[in-house]
Amino acid sequence: MDPVVVLVISLSCILLLSLWRQRSGKGRLPPGPMPLPILGNILQIDAKNISKSLTNLSKAYGPVFTVYLGTRPTVVLHGYEAVKEALIDHGEVFSGIGSFPVVERVTKGLGILLTTGNRWKVMRRFSVMTLRNFGMGKRSIEDRVQEEARCLVEELRKTKSLPCDPTFLLGCAPCNVICSVIFHNRFDYKDQHFLYFMGKFNENVKILSSPWIQICNNFPVLIDYFPGSHKKLLKNIADVKQYVLEKVQEHQESLDMDNPRDFIDCFLIKMNKVGCEQQNILLFSFPLVLICTLSAKVQEEIDQVIGRHRKAVLHEIQRYIDLIPINLPRAVTCDIKFRNYLIPKGTTIITSLTSVLHDSKEFPNPEKFDPGHFLDKSGKFKKSDYFMPFSTVKRICAGEGLARMELFLFLTTILQNFHLKSLVDPKDLDTTPVFNGLVSVPPAYQICFIPI
Repeated sequence: MDPVVVLVISLSCILLLSLWRQRSGKGRLPPGPMPLPILGNILQIDAKNISKSLTNLSKAYGPVFTVYLGTRPTVVLHGYEAVKEALIDHGEVFSGIGSFPVVERVTKGLGILLTTGNRWKVMRRFSVMTLRNFGMGKRSIEDRVQEEARCLVEELRKTKSLPCDPTFLLGCAPCNVICSVIFHNRFDYKDQHFLYFMGKFNENVKILSSPWIQICNNFPVLIDYFPGSHKKLLKNIADVKQYVLEKVQEHQESLDMDNPRDFIDCFLIKMNKVGCEQQNILLFSFPLVLICTLSAKVQEEIDQVIGRHRKAVLHEIQRYIDLIPINLPRAVTCDIKFRNYLIPKGTTIITSLTSVLHDSKEFPNPEKFDPGHFLDKSGKFKKSDYFMPFSTVKRICAGEGLARMELFLFLTTILQNFHLKSLVDPKDLDTTPVFNGLVSVPPAYQICFIPI
């Protein structure tokens, strides 16, 4: 037989087998668009704006539907009711971690974001408790944020009211708070180590949100055998990890078991008290931990200090920017009957946080920035169950408290010291993200900080 004919027949059989495997479990999963062999529904999803693509598909298939990312079925939850039913009503079952191959190459099954079971519990409990109690008898985390807010203002004064893109400086401030907690000292904004850190971090955020990374996550073979921006991502993380490990070694040489100076010291003291298995969990997870948390009294203080109208503004900022449009992939921990569908154990779950934060029933004209979304008819602040910028319940972001405190203190400090002037009419500002993948990456802009 002609070799060409044999090749064509073989490829056809492979494609048909792939299609059969994709569709064989269709009766158990929610409906969705017909996938192509091998590619699945990749061509129906815009890698630059995944959230919008999922919204369009939900109009045809409802709030719970299935898409194939490559040959892997993924159940999508779109809208508040579906997300609440899964993450809150069935939170334990939907608390597993889905496939994220690019990040898995870095974490190797450790860390906080993409682990489950005992490893996740050990690392999260240690991190949250250490950081929550870190200010007791020492400088509180709030003190560190306030200090950084003052330093940020001084840097903005150096712009001398001239137009500037403040993105880098505004990113330095929260990063420096984390560095202060982990390394004991903040960095000067011109410090070479700090600039190195920030450069790596900013580059990685853009790479992680790029279309290429979405493709790599769906076809992991590309990660190991093909060139691309993922190689730069992995190298950046390895470089930062090496720097942190060197700092850990320095701390070991000057460690005082009775007087921890920072997070690294607390980490080393904990290692001396736990068994070998937990030491391994902590040791290999720590360099990847760049999170913080603090007590729940933050919300009470915000109410007392800034009033409810300003609190509505802070909530609306978080809702409007939709920083994390698609939650990190989850997986069901066991077979579950969900809305008359049977979702098998291990199935990847995607929850659209955009669909919750931009729900038009809860937030009229959701594409418009309007603090009134969080005010009742009498002008009082009103809570909303739809407010999920940090996800919810079991896998809620451990840094939620710190993020809210930073947003409050940085924003109010800036507004107390500067008039902000846009170079274009505010109504003509385009806030459409450059990428809308893992993170919403904002477009470049310029603004003038005019001292009051």
